[in-house]
This record gives sequence, structure tokens and C-alpha cells, in this order.
Amino acid sequence: MAQLHPLPLLLLLFLFAAAGVSAGGTKGAHVSAVVAEKGLAFAKDVLIGEAVRSLTPLRLPGVEKAVRVPFLGGVRVAASNITLFHLDVGDNSTVYPGDSGLVIVASGITANISMHWSYCYDSWLLPIEISDRGTASILVQGMEVGITMVIKNSNGSLALSVLHCGCYVKDLVISLDGGASWFYQGFINAFEDHIKAAVEKAIPENIIEGAGKLDSFLQGLPRTVSLDDVAALNMTFVNDPHYGNSSIEFDINGLITSAVAKTTNNLQKHPHLSLSCGGASKMLLLSLDEDVFNSALDVYFKAGSMHWVVDKVPDQSLLNTASWKFIIPRLYWNYPNDDMLLNISMASSPVIKITSEKIGATINADLIIDVVDGKETVPAACISVVVSASGIVETSGNKVYGRVGLDDFSLALKWSKIGNIYMSLIQGVIRVFLNTVCMPYLNSRLGNGFVLPVVHGFTLQDIYILTSAEQLTLCSNVIFTNASGLASLALL
Repeated sequence: MAQLHPLPLLLLLFLFAAAGVSAGGTKGAHVSAVVAEKGLAFAKDVLIGEAVRSLTPLRLPGVEKAVRVPFLGGVRVAASNITLFHLDVGDNSTVYPGDSGLVIVASGITANISMHWSYCYDSWLLPIEISDRGTASILVQGMEVGITMVIKNSNGSLALSVLHCGCYVKDLVISLDGGASWFYQGFINAFEDHIKAAVEKAIPENIIEGAGKLDSFLQGLPRTVSLDDVAALNMTFVNDPHYGNSSIEFDINGLITSAVAKTTNNLQKHPHLSLSCGGASKMLLLSLDEDVFNSALDVYFKAGSMHWVVDKVPDQSLLNTASWKFIIPRLYWNYPNDDMLLNISMASSPVIKITSEKIGATINADLIIDVVDGKETVPAACISVVVSASGIVETSGNKVYGRVGLDDFSLALKWSKIGNIYMSLIQGVIRVFLNTVCMPYLNSRLGNGFVLPVVHGFTLQDIYILTSAEQLTLCSNVIFTNASGLASLALL
């Protein structure tokens, strides 16, 4: 049996559409993604983990001072090679959407710092210079870091900026290696304030620098993603993100366009998604309007990709004129015992309709009966077939599966070279063909499942599908599987 190309994508689109969802009814953004409270916490943990990896090791500026020590007089002390080499954020961190942006606060942070120290002084008791040197380990306690970030729409891309970033260090515990223990307190007094100030200055500077790299990454994401040689997905962001009490919603154009056509932006507002997901708490909610599926079908229809030649069926005798001699007598008289082909092409783009009860599809096709007369293929008649079908969507792991069934169909004769054909006589044969050939063929493909595409380094988990009028929503948790750094992420 010949394949209808590009079948995998079309089946995936119908599969998504074969379950039923609710969209607000307005046009504009056709795909909406809501990062819920659980998802924000996950994103916060990922960002903090990446920040810790990028911040360590962190070299801090050295310092040299002259201090006065009782009984010794003036002492020159210096600290060098000051390096923050470990950060432990722990579980004391929160994230929440504020009035002006996304706020992340991490408290109770501990850090470890190593450094080299030295001192020298001239004693009035001895006419020689006395010096010593060694290393020190410093435990930073009670550190708090806060950052307020804003994500905005910048000409269809996301732009990230830092409104505020601050760091506060509560306490230092310094342990010296080498040198005289009686010098310990003097050394702390000389350098504690400097080290605190250096940490409080360097960490925000490096976080802001990292945010700049993340901003460049976000703005470098493609606005269109090619699906194949025919179609492309419009990934243009629509409007600024919407900050809820405990979530952020991103609206995307999401329509499928021709791969060679210029993508246009639709800047109308999309209704905000409800965070309800069948009572389940999920990180990510992804909403797709039925327009997404219909736009894809329209692209492939206009590209001439929806064509199917059936030359094999379970009962191969049906593709011989002898089986039709009592249904279409003239077909058999004109072409006795000749093989047949069923040449199917779309008369118009299929239409997906999502309701709260089901997801259905209406397919308007032309079925041309071709007769293989010797070495020649002769078109004998053309019948218009309008099919109504619906289905369900199921999930397992990060795969989506589906089943589709025939609801109803209608027939009309468009033209014939073999006289009049009574539709009531062939209706039973066509029903058998649809139920035993077309539906099983679709279900064999849908039953294999489709792995949902995500950003490289992340995996969807525990997917749940929710449907309502004109919209399909996927709820999922997300797992971060790549610790090589956010800068290396690539959109698949």
C-alpha cells in the first residue's frame, strides 16, 4: 500500500487533534505554554545549579594593608589568590512572579574560599624584618542572594534583563594554616571586611553577566523551525509573558506555514490558560489551538502532498473489476477481470474540530477508480467522499499514542466514463474499505506513538492530556538531563 506523504506529521497532528480541548475562541497566539509553580521551582533549581557551576571557581581581588598590632607596631599584611571554589545553596531558595518580573531569592548559602596570606613587620626590639606566610580556608555563612529578572517580547523573540541583583554576606569563619596563632585575630580584622565586600560585589556581577548570555541564547532561538521541505513551525512569541500569582504564560504564534513562505506575526492576544490539569500538579502546561493543526493540513494540501494510491488491500479481489460486476456493471463490461487502483487525493484541506466531547476531522477527498488495462492506467470514474472521523489520545512516558475511528461518510458522483453509478449500491463497499483499510492503516501508525520534541537536555515526564473546546492541552513534568550548561542548549 502506498503511503500518504508526509504521513508521520499528519498522523501526529490528527492524533493531537483526536482527543478534544477548550480554547478561548479568540485568535492570535495559537500555542500557549504555562510554567506553573512546580515548573518555576524546577527552572529555579536548574538556573541555580547552572549559576553555581559557572561561579565556581571565582577569583576575587587581592588586598594589601598596613595595620597596627599591640606591642609590634606597624604590620604589613597581604592576601592573594583569593578563590571562591564551592557554593552550597541547599533548599533555602524561592521563586515567585513579582509585580515587575520574576524574583529568585536564595538564603542560608554557605561558601568555601581559599587564599594565601602573608605579613611582615619591623620590630623595635629586633633590627631585622620579620615575615611569615601561609594559606587560609574561609567559611562563608548566612549568605543571601536575590535577583529580579524581566522577560519581555522583543520583536517576536524573548529578551531577558536583570532589574536588580544583590548579595549579602552575614559572617566569615577564617582558619589559618601556617604563621603564629597569636596573629590570627589581627589578620581577621584586617581582611574580613574586604573579603565580604569582594564576595558581595563579584557574585552579582557574574550573575548579571550570565543573564546576559542567557538573553543572547533566548534571542538567538529560531523564529521558525523547519519540519521538512514543505512546512515550518512559526515560533514567534506573541505579546509579553503574563505573570500570574504563581505562574508565567508564554504565547506563541504556533501556526504551520509553508517552508518557503515568509512568516507573518499575529499579535492579537490569546486567552490565558487555566492552571487546572485534571487535579494534577504539573510543571508545564502546553496549549495548542485547533488552528495549529488546521494550518499544518492546509500547508501540505497546498503543497500537493495529500495523495494516496491504494494498490493493496486485505481482500485483494476487491481491486479487480470482477468483484464489481453486480455493483457497477459497466465497469466490468468495459474492463472484464482487470485490476484496479484507488487513487485518492484531497479535494480541500482536511478540517480538525476540537470540542469538549471529542476531537474530530472532516476529510473531503476525491476517489478516482483507475483500471489497469494492459500497460495503460485508465481513469473510469471519480467519486467525492466526505469522511467524518474522531479519536482519542493516550500517553505513556514521554510518548503520545492515539486511535481513530470512522463516524460517518457521504458519497457523490463527480464524473464517470462508465455511465451512472448509484451511490447507494457502492456505499457498503466503501464502508468496508474505510473500516478495513483506511482506519487500521492510520491506527497502525498512531499506535507506534510519537516522542514529543523538547529542548535538548530536557525530558518530559508523566504527560497528561486535557481537552476542551477548540484547544488541546498537554500537562507534563520536566527532567533536566544535561548538566553541560544552558549555553549549549539547542532547539530540536
